[in-house]
Amino acid sequence: MHKFLSEDQAHIEKLLENIVVEANRFLSDLDTLPVGAVVPTDIDSINIPDEGIGAHKTLGFFKERYASWISGSAGPRYYGFVTGGVTPAALAGDWLVSVYDQNSLGSDESIAPQVELDTISLLRQLFGLPDDYTGSFVTGATMSNFVGLALGRQWIGHQIGIDFAEKGLWGADPINVFSGAPHSSIYKALSMLGMGREAITKLSCLPNREAIDMAILEDVLKNQNGQPCIVVANAGTVNTVDFDDLAAIAELKTRYKFWMHVDAAFGGFAACSPKYRSLVQGMELADSITIDAHKWLNVPYDSAIQFTRHQELQAEVFQNAAVYLGQEISDSNFVHLTPENSRRLRAMPSWFSLMAYGKQGYAEIVERNCQLAQWLGTQIDLSDTFKLLSPVRLNGICFTLAAEQDTVSLEVIKDYLNSLKENGDVFLTPTVYNDIPAIRVSVTNWRTTQEDMEIAWRAMQREISDNKCQNS
Repeated sequence: MHKFLSEDQAHIEKLLENIVVEANRFLSDLDTLPVGAVVPTDIDSINIPDEGIGAHKTLGFFKERYASWISGSAGPRYYGFVTGGVTPAALAGDWLVSVYDQNSLGSDESIAPQVELDTISLLRQLFGLPDDYTGSFVTGATMSNFVGLALGRQWIGHQIGIDFAEKGLWGADPINVFSGAPHSSIYKALSMLGMGREAITKLSCLPNREAIDMAILEDVLKNQNGQPCIVVANAGTVNTVDFDDLAAIAELKTRYKFWMHVDAAFGGFAACSPKYRSLVQGMELADSITIDAHKWLNVPYDSAIQFTRHQELQAEVFQNAAVYLGQEISDSNFVHLTPENSRRLRAMPSWFSLMAYGKQGYAEIVERNCQLAQWLGTQIDLSDTFKLLSPVRLNGICFTLAAEQDTVSLEVIKDYLNSLKENGDVFLTPTVYNDIPAIRVSVTNWRTTQEDMEIAWRAMQREISDNKCQNS
């Protein structure tokens, strides 16, 4: 055995103690770390050592080379992407994932598939989904959307008498996909699936909304003349956290032939709260659903779930032909249900967190985050410095900088956000909403408090004042 492997094995307890020390340092500093790190651009390249340096020195070298620029994106004032933190229970579960190192592809050599099945059951209960939904863990919302749209593609093949999983798309008519405000990952998934980005038709939304106009959707479906298609419904859009009328879309399925995929990556968590649950009414009638665990469930990357009530289609698309992997199609034989064969037991952090905090814990996180978003939205709306572009419906805020002209440029927005990032108190991201350069806020972290929101608000105002002084 290599000498450093042997030494590290002999001193594994000390190595893990050192890791705990570093973890405690980071977690203790998380509330005060710069939320968005300004990474140096002149880092020297490194070479792989011939002999190696052992795990202890490697940890030291890592800390010296990288640790100072690890951002506080897991902390309470990171509102850029829809990013949760990591609950204490999820952290414990995630560490054990690496310790146990189980391949949860579905073999009977381990209890790992049962852990995932149990976690899916807990999530069904959290979201109020019927028992006929099966689910499995994937890497993120993009891959969950990929799976849902792959099933929709296979369903359409069944409607027209072609097994797309076996025959491919060659010679078939293009598949039509309709949505009001699709996430960018929908286009990416369509590209990977061979349907193409141009398969999607964006339909008009309601005035000053990102929710699809139901009258227009029905007209489009009527004009399909019985040809099957896919409708991507949104439960929480990225810019304004708007929701399609899921129940009304599901009702259209009684008259028109389409696959209903609901992208509920983070908006689906509205189901956790009695106050917001009505926003996702009808989600339980979808053919496939995307939920992202590393968003509002607050578990580590990478973790998302795909739900469907059409497991037989899933097996047709993703079945693996290797005899040694077993051919049985079942809820727990995940090798036949997702793009991956080998897969880490990424369900376990979710299991730990769901069991540790339960329905009430997640309801509290969701409602507190929404209350804080409402507070910040109110400050923005009352300010002469900023302009709120959409009502605060859940945990997201969309606004822009106030200006004498109708809009400011995207470059001005980006300069402002870069200054905020360098300040380190809050991290926000740019967007464009209704052709207006804008800024997004997403409050998703279990750590976030009123004090954090006030720190962020002061930083947002201060940066505007500083810029005005510099430009005057």
